Amino acid sequence: MNIREAKQQIKNAMVAYFTKDEFGNYLLPPERQRPVFLIGAPGIGKTAIMEQIARELEVGFVAYSMTHHTRQSALGLPFIATKTYGGHEFQVSEYTMSEIIASVYESMEETGRVEGILFLDEINCVSETLTPAMLQFLQYKVFGRHAVPDGWIVVTAGNPPEYNRTAHDFDIATLDRLKRIDVEPDYDVWREYAVSAEVHPAVITYLDIEQAHFYAVEATPDGASFVTARGWDDLSAMIKLYEARGLAVDELLVQQYVQNGEIARRFALYYDLFTKYRSDYQIDRILEGTADPMLAERARRAPFDERVAVMGLIVDATVGVLREAVLEEKAAAFTHEALSTMKRDVEAVGLSEDDDIATLVQSTSLELGRKRDIERDNSLLSEETYRAYERTIALLDTASRLGAELPGGVTFSLVRQLFGETLDALDAAIERGATALDNVFRFVEAAFGEGQEMLMLVTDLSVSRAGMTFINDHGSDRYFAHNQNLQFYERGGDLADRINRIVLEEE
Repeated sequence: MNIREAKQQIKNAMVAYFTKDEFGNYLLPPERQRPVFLIGAPGIGKTAIMEQIARELEVGFVAYSMTHHTRQSALGLPFIATKTYGGHEFQVSEYTMSEIIASVYESMEETGRVEGILFLDEINCVSETLTPAMLQFLQYKVFGRHAVPDGWIVVTAGNPPEYNRTAHDFDIATLDRLKRIDVEPDYDVWREYAVSAEVHPAVITYLDIEQAHFYAVEATPDGASFVTARGWDDLSAMIKLYEARGLAVDELLVQQYVQNGEIARRFALYYDLFTKYRSDYQIDRILEGTADPMLAERARRAPFDERVAVMGLIVDATVGVLREAVLEEKAAAFTHEALSTMKRDVEAVGLSEDDDIATLVQSTSLELGRKRDIERDNSLLSEETYRAYERTIALLDTASRLGAELPGGVTFSLVRQLFGETLDALDAAIERGATALDNVFRFVEAAFGEGQEMLMLVTDLSVSRAGMTFINDHGSDRYFAHNQNLQFYERGGDLADRINRIVLEEE
């Protein structure tokens, strides 16, 4: 199956495992909750989907690569304990708690999440001295004498032996105690992720043209030659950083991530051509609606690879604008909830909106910062939540700074005023997104009509999480005019209605 299907299968299993009866007991006892064994080629996103599942289910997450562990770190260190049997004392061997099991308990203490996922990568590459203990763990979820806490699901992953010389096959007795899921690379599925994650458009459009270059592993006289999904993703991130700092993106850089000489050379050549298209087509002006009308004519007459590159640039820029609006809107909703809690605390102690609440504002900011750091340390912090924390903390810190210079101090009225300014900026971001959508559709209509380029635009907006979130919340007549498959739609209310600008005044 592909990685998307694997994610859904694992998520379904997690939901089933976490299900409890009316008395709070798991319907499937922990000893019968088979560990998942996710096996597939390297770099296809096995670890990434587990982090996503943990965030989506709002449970804890602890990850370990088993190749880094010795028998001692996995099982714990031996020590001598005194036991009494039949009235006689004996010296017996005991073990300290496994580092892995201890990390689960530490995560529970830090996050307050008593259920979670323990993810063990490279499970079939452990050393020979650790193999018997790992087999026992997979069967009984015990390291030494310490078991995985109830409510924590074990998920493991590994590479097939053909990709990793240290990997070995499990015997039938072990496999019969696991939920085995085999995953294969699938470009179409990865592309949906890539559009939503804003992978560099040069990477996406190159692979649209050369799909056979998405994933390739072969043996050569000079060693392994390969390119993986992880390599393309990491190369994309580096290209963005290089472009931001004005550094040259060349074949030498590409070879560090795309470890196949021919593919690296061809992508480097394509990237040079791609940057020329980006300069020629004035993408920002297309989004603003001020582009030269002759650009649509040029695009219509362009060869196939140029049209693909142009559409990649347009989609990337459009999704970027929509994503900013969506992230800021989510952050505003988060801030609103935090401020509503503050307002209730102010009223609970009999203070008015014009009383000094500097201590409350500072303590709220510190607590949000603490929660942000805990979630980040435990791989539970999504970009959306990170933005929400940072925007709320920044607003509170600004209120503290400004209030310190005002006669009345830090008041809730000041905090509400700053939040109003945030909403005004957000309204402007939403307006930019709506304008960009309309202008992009106008350009593609003029250049390509209802051709495959329009299909690419509609499809990529549909698979983009930010794109569909924005369209579902704010609408786009042109999007739905070109997408007859979506017949049922209710346009969301505007921002003021949905996050309730008035609530802070009347609660």
